Amino acid sequence: MECLIGIQGPDFVLVASDSGSGRSIIRMKDDQDKMFKLSSKLLMLVTGEAGDTVQFAEYMEKNIQLYKMRNGYELTPHAAANFTRRNLADALRSSSAYQVNLLLAGYDDAEGPELYYMDWLASLQKIPFAAHGYGSFFSLSILDRYYKPGLSREEATELLKKCIEEVQRRFLVRLPDFFVRIVDKDGVHDVSIPSKS
Repeated sequence: MECLIGIQGPDFVLVASDSGSGRSIIRMKDDQDKMFKLSSKLLMLVTGEAGDTVQFAEYMEKNIQLYKMRNGYELTPHAAANFTRRNLADALRSSSAYQVNLLLAGYDDAEGPELYYMDWLASLQKIPFAAHGYGSFFSLSILDRYYKPGLSREEATELLKKCIEEVQRRFLVRLPDFFVRIVDKDGVHDVSIPSKS
């Protein structure tokens, strides 16, 4: 019952994740942050089984940090996405597959902003906008209709706000709050978007 949304602009990637955590019909908390900062300009959003998401995201976070310590530079978003996909694919072919769907948002000084979509079967695709979870049933049509290449930060924020409002209005399960962040050349920053409850 989760929702992840990502929108790539010409010099940024705007991402949002709901803050709810639950199991079956029980809501356990309303302040669960589903975003993990992998490096200074790289952010992973995860959804799926509660234990798998945290374990896999922290495993990737520590390995990407280890890579930086050993080599003296950070992985690009493209390299990190392929490294993540490889680890997810290896786990899928073992007896301990991760039930994790994720979005990877990053900024590369040479290539600019990048947004990657990955599911638990380790399929990877670079795309301009994405959504995961049940919220994607409501937000993907809005993104498909209103997204345009080269949109400004204000336009991306308004588009994200439309998606969040649609999820809050039409989804059976209450997703009252979202964490919203932006990744750009200066790193990862929190963004506030007023939402309806």
